[in-house]
Amino acid sequence: MDTPRSRSQARRDAHTAGTRAEIIAAAAALMRERGYVGTSIAAIADHGGVAVQTIYNTVGSKAEVLAAVLAAVDQRSGSGRAVAELVSRLTEATSGATALELLAGWLADGNERAAPIRRVLTEAAGIDPEIRELERSGAARSLHACSEAVEALRSRFGLRAGLSDHEAAASIWALAHPQAFQTLVVDLGWSRETYTDWLGAGLAGVLSPDRFPAP
Repeated sequence: MDTPRSRSQARRDAHTAGTRAEIIAAAAALMRERGYVGTSIAAIADHGGVAVQTIYNTVGSKAEVLAAVLAAVDQRSGSGRAVAELVSRLTEATSGATALELLAGWLADGNERAAPIRRVLTEAAGIDPEIRELERSGAARSLHACSEAVEALRSRFGLRAGLSDHEAAASIWALAHPQAFQTLVVDLGWSRETYTDWLGAGLAGVLSPDRFPAP
């Protein structure tokens, strides 16, 4: 039953959720601009128009704020749904070349979306053990996504003789590592197209040039 008390609680919950979202948005903007070390809780509070204690009460410590920023990026990109969609599309691909193009494009998209906050995560992981563990868990999720893609590719087209699923997933993960994207695209100025073609050629060589011809 909807009571005055429950309606009041719902309003408080909505206000808290809105405040939390504003804090996360402010933190994301400042961390991208100033880095993790250069962004203080006080600066986030000022940028978000809230009190410092509100951040601690609503989100938590600075490490927890960064974790919330990363979770928001994942949620906006629909990472879990995206992996399931990728697997479905790989399974339905009409040729190895098409499957390879789908996989390379999907990996490039993910790196492009994550690039602005990836630098912040790498910086924070170097000084904060809590964030370092967060980075490790993120890497584990990425490797798992590569494993799901490999299963779909093997079932649909097969892989190079002697290549295990674990080896294939690890190779894909290494080739598409965000640091490689950061160095090649962000630092060296490669275009998205050049990076995706390079990635596709590398994936073809690992999986099977016969079954997955590079673009």
